[in-house]
Amino acid sequence: MRILLLVPTLLLLSCQSPKGDLPASGPRKNEYGVPQYSEVQSGGVKMIQVDGKYNVWTKQVGRGDIKVLLLHGGPGFGHEYLECFESFFPQADIELYEYAQLGNFNSDKPTDATLWTIDRYREEVEQVRKGLGLENFYLLGHSWGGMLALEYAFKYQQHLRGLVVSNMTASIDSYTKYTGELKSRLPADIIATMEKYEKAGKFEAPEYQDIIMSRIYSQYICRLNPWPDPVMRSFTHFNAQIYNTMQGPNEFVITGNFKHWDVWEKLKTITVPSLMIGATYDEMNPDDIKKMASLIPNADALICNGSHLSMYDDQQTYFNGLIKFLKDVHADKFKRGTM
Repeated sequence: MRILLLVPTLLLLSCQSPKGDLPASGPRKNEYGVPQYSEVQSGGVKMIQVDGKYNVWTKQVGRGDIKVLLLHGGPGFGHEYLECFESFFPQADIELYEYAQLGNFNSDKPTDATLWTIDRYREEVEQVRKGLGLENFYLLGHSWGGMLALEYAFKYQQHLRGLVVSNMTASIDSYTKYTGELKSRLPADIIATMEKYEKAGKFEAPEYQDIIMSRIYSQYICRLNPWPDPVMRSFTHFNAQIYNTMQGPNEFVITGNFKHWDVWEKLKTITVPSLMIGATYDEMNPDDIKKMASLIPNADALICNGSHLSMYDDQQTYFNGLIKFLKDVHADKFKRGTM
């Protein structure tokens, strides 16, 4: 009788996973609902080595079949302003990966200016992808991160399930033409003051900085007052060396090494489902965003009623449209013209 009673018990145990194995849905929980992990946990944070000697910070938030890697803007601004995605993606069962590019807060900060190039950062993204074990994933880049996402897709789109370019046009020439138009809308005395300091190269002058913040950034970067804490922390952790080397002294004056960047002709080579996000009050021309979507074979455009940081000042439009795109692509339901 004892032997007979033990047989089903042994059979049951043999069918169970070894202690510590994690099912796809996440770790098992004990009677109090506490997750039972087989390894020490760090809140989803993982440092990944790039270029054989530097470490960059990543963080996984949530679990799901849809996996999205975020590329923050700048170049040289902290990744923190994208923390708002944590309030939307996990709740929609989307697995989120935040990532601080080399030189930015939480990652190593070498001072070698030769590191700050588009090509090197593109290869860094590929190293991060491998380090996270991502395949058939979604890449979302905002601003400079959108430029980087496009460059990644041109070379490595075989790893992508979908692409999102948020608030970035397809050339620096297009960008400067539009910011020049925005500048021309300012009062004549303000324009004269700006040009006086720009000609003298005094971009840090308090009067000039006040104009940039009060007349430009408050209108076209983020239209909320006050700015959200994650945005302010990104500015606090700003790496000026990267920004000045790649872009220049500010949003209007482009003197850095990507000033000749232009990929309009290459957009047609992107075949994965893609979403181009823009905004009415962005420093990127909304018409450029629509044009980009028309040139990518399987793409659509989403135009928010916010600014460059429309994930803050028009959150509902931004995240409703973005999550719809991700869900539709993953269910093979995505169609151009449905945003």
